[in-house]
Amino acid sequence: MKHNERSGLLFALAGFALLSCGDAVVKSMTGLWAPTAIATTRYVLGAIGLAALLAQRQGRAGFTVPLPRVQLMRGAAVAMATVGFFSAIFVMPLSEATSITFTSPMITALLAALFLGEPARRETWIASLVAFAGVLVVLRPNFAVLGWAALLPLLSAVGMSLLMIGNRASAGKATPLAMQFLVAAMASPLLIVATLAGHFSGIARFAVHWPQWSVVARCALVACSASFAHWFIYMGTTRAGAASIAPMTYVQLVVALVLGWLLFGDVPDAVAMLGAAVIVAAGLYLWWAGRSRAVQPPIANAPDTNAG
Repeated sequence: MKHNERSGLLFALAGFALLSCGDAVVKSMTGLWAPTAIATTRYVLGAIGLAALLAQRQGRAGFTVPLPRVQLMRGAAVAMATVGFFSAIFVMPLSEATSITFTSPMITALLAALFLGEPARRETWIASLVAFAGVLVVLRPNFAVLGWAALLPLLSAVGMSLLMIGNRASAGKATPLAMQFLVAAMASPLLIVATLAGHFSGIARFAVHWPQWSVVARCALVACSASFAHWFIYMGTTRAGAASIAPMTYVQLVVALVLGWLLFGDVPDAVAMLGAAVIVAAGLYLWWAGRSRAVQPPIANAPDTNAG
C-alpha cells in the first residue's frame, strides 16, 4: 500500500512538473505567433492524437458524447483558460502568472456552491480571501506596467475552475481517455473562432501569419507533453488518491520559477514571491481543511448506513 502511494506521488510530481515544462515551451514562442493560434494548434493536434488513440482502444463507442452541453462548457472553459494563460506568459514572468492561476481551487469551491449546490464552508471563504490578497500582492508591479492585461492569469484560473465544475458534473459518464478527447475536441473549434476574431480585431499581438516550422513543432511538443502530464496525474490519482496528490500541484510553481530564471531571466522580486507564498498557503489550508473534515470520526449514535 505504501509502495503504491509513493509511486502515485512520484507520478503526480512528474505530471505537474511536465505541465510547467510545456508552459516554458509556450513562453519560448513569445513574439513568434499569436497566443490564440498557438492554443488552437496545440488543441487541434492534441484532439487528433487522442482521437487516434481512442479509436484504437475503444472503437466507435469511445466517441459518444454524454451530456453535450456540459462537454461544450468544458471545451469553452479550457479554451478560455488556455488563451488567458498563454497570453499572460507572453507579457509577464512565468512564475508570477503560474502563481495567480493557483487561485483556481478557491474559485472552484465558490463556483461549486453556486452551480452544484455544494455548501461553501467557512474554510472556503477564508482561503479565498487570503488567496486574493496574495493575488493583489503579485499583481502589484505587473498591473502598473501592463494594465488590465495583468489580470489574464485570473481569467485562466476562472476557466480552469469552470472545467473542474464540468468535470464533476460529468464524472463517470465516459472513460478518462474519452473525457480528455472530448475536452480537446470541444475546445478546438472555439479556439479557431477566437483565433480568427483576434486576427481581425486589429490588435497586432493577435495577428496570425504563416508560422515557422519550429513553432508548429513546439506546439506539437506541448500537445504531447500535456497529454503525458495528464496521464501521469491520472495514474498518481488512482494510486495515491486525489487528496494525497493535491499538494503536488505546487511543484508547478517551483518548476516555473526555476525555468523562468534559467531560460528567460525572469527573477520575481521578494514582494511577488511573498504574494505567491500567500496563494500557496491558502491552497494548502483549503486542502488541509478538506482532509481534516474527511477523517473526522462519525457522530455518536449516528445511524449505521452500512447495515446489510
